Parts: sequence; C-alpha cells; structure tokens
Amino acid sequence: MAPAIAAEQLSKTFRVKVRIPGLRGALGALLRPRYRDVRAVRQVSFHIDPGEIVGFLGPNGAGKTTTLKMLTGLLYPTSGRVEVGGFAPWSGGADFKRRIALVLGNRQQLVWDLPPEETFQLNRAIYEIPGPAYRERLDELVTLLDLRDLLDKPVRQLSLGERMKCELAAALLHQPSILFLDEPTLGLDVTAQEGIRRFLTQYRDRHGATVLLTSHYMQDVTALASRVLIINGGRLLYDGALDALVARIARTKRLELVVGAGVTAESLAEFGDVKSFRFPNAVLEVPREAAPATSARLLAALPVVDLSIEDPPIEDVIRQAFAEGVGEGVAE
Repeated sequence: MAPAIAAEQLSKTFRVKVRIPGLRGALGALLRPRYRDVRAVRQVSFHIDPGEIVGFLGPNGAGKTTTLKMLTGLLYPTSGRVEVGGFAPWSGGADFKRRIALVLGNRQQLVWDLPPEETFQLNRAIYEIPGPAYRERLDELVTLLDLRDLLDKPVRQLSLGERMKCELAAALLHQPSILFLDEPTLGLDVTAQEGIRRFLTQYRDRHGATVLLTSHYMQDVTALASRVLIINGGRLLYDGALDALVARIARTKRLELVVGAGVTAESLAEFGDVKSFRFPNAVLEVPREAAPATSARLLAALPVVDLSIEDPPIEDVIRQAFAEGVGEGVAE
C-alpha cells in the first residue's frame, strides 16, 4: 500500500536579511544588505499510511508549520521530495486540492457577518460539489458536529467552539481523504475539545481519512494518535509509538495513593519522592523499574486504601523529549 503522505529528506532554508541597530545599520541594510540562512527544516523523512492519525509535536519554532506548508503546497522545499495522496503538492492542481484539507486553529474562513451556510455554499461552488452530494455531506457533518441550530446564525454570534465546528464542516464538505490540522482545539473549553476529538475519530472511521495533527494540548494527541513525530530545531527527533516514547523517556513511575489514618508525608518519603500530599491523597515518584517492589512494600508497611501506578503526565514526557533530543534523529 502506497503511503498517504511521504516526505524524503525534506529541507527548507530561508534567506533572512541581517539588520544592525542604529542609523548606520539602517543605511547599510538599504545600500549594502547582508543576509543569513535560517534552516527551518533539515532533512526530515517520514511516511504516513492511509487511515493513520499521527501527532506532530515540537516547541514553538521547531519547524512544524513550515513542514505543514510544504506538505500542502504553500511552500516549496529547498531540497527533498514530498508526495501527498499520490501528488506532488506544487504541481497537483485542483485534483490535489480536492484530496486535502488544511485547518488552522488561529485562522478562519467563515465570513464574520454571514451565517456559516453561506460559506458552505461558497465552498460547494469552489469544489464543484453536485447538489445531491452536497446535501448528503452537509447532513452528515451537521449530525456529527451538532450544527443544526447554528447554520442560520451570523458567525459573530457563535461561541469559539461553535465557530471551530463550523470551520471543520466548511473544510470537509469536499470530503478530503487527507487532513492537516494545526491546533484545531486552540482556545476551546474542555467540552468543545472533546467534541472536536470525537468528531475527528468518527470522520476517520467513516471515510478512512489520514490525519496529521499538531497541537500543544497533549489530550488531543493521547486521545487521537498512537504514533507521534517529534521535531525540534528543524530535525525529526522521533518517529514511533507514543507508548514507546513514554517507556523510553520516562525514568520514573507515579504511585497515586489513598492512605489511611496515621500516614504522613514523612512516612511516605521513605518509599520515594513525595510529589504531593493532601490527606488522604498522595503522589509518590519512584524509579520505573522499582515501582512494583515499592508498591508491595507500601501495602505491607502502611494503611493504604487504594494504589495505582501511572506514567508521568504526557506533557512532562514530551517536555523532557524536547530537552534531551530523544536520541537526536533516532526513529523507531
């Protein structure tokens, strides 16, 4: 099976003018400008199969958005090769654009003073969607996203979560098979975030869509993607299962406890690093390999009502992966 998305040694270098402060620097920049090269993406390679949902993670400035723009044909790479849905993004034309959708959480295509359905009709015309297919697809999206009461309201009257749902509907009316999502739950409350995640899973299941997702909300990643790509400094540092990354990076386990009378933070400190203690709840951090034995010792020595062994929060694991480079360039 051919991959839905393939990037081979993908690189992008920007030529940036060097600006020196002061009047002399301003005159020099005008008369004899100097430039430096900024390497935003460096020899990134990965394949994504049809139907996969993959998280694309990295700190601000890591190269995520530049990579997405090359995959969608908005930027031309300095070197390397890209194929998306069987097309080279820069030469695929209308046929390529019908295969993909790019949804940016901080950009909107909806017209502020018009109802969402006006934008839907515009996209229907742009993508030349036949009337029966448009009505069928709109009905499906309205049902999945619960948009029935929103279609006739001006966009300015919608909440942020309602607008994001309508943005997704507008982007998916042409039923693309490859979705590029950049912060799709940005600024949404917990209920709206859960609704968007549920919809994306349902859309993938119904249409076999491939999804490349960037997000700073780790709940998005853990709920939707079993595989992650990690980029930092323009280099791909990790490509593999999220569980394997946690096992590789996290050197500790967290023991979450509900304790009985008489247990103090001091008594728990004999067993590990006490991360929090508010009777009767406590959290201990212990070396990963010692978690089973420490749990047994705790149960034998102290009145423990409940105990669970958890990995550290995924945000901590990802932060550590950025800091340590997860083996610089190693792919699983």
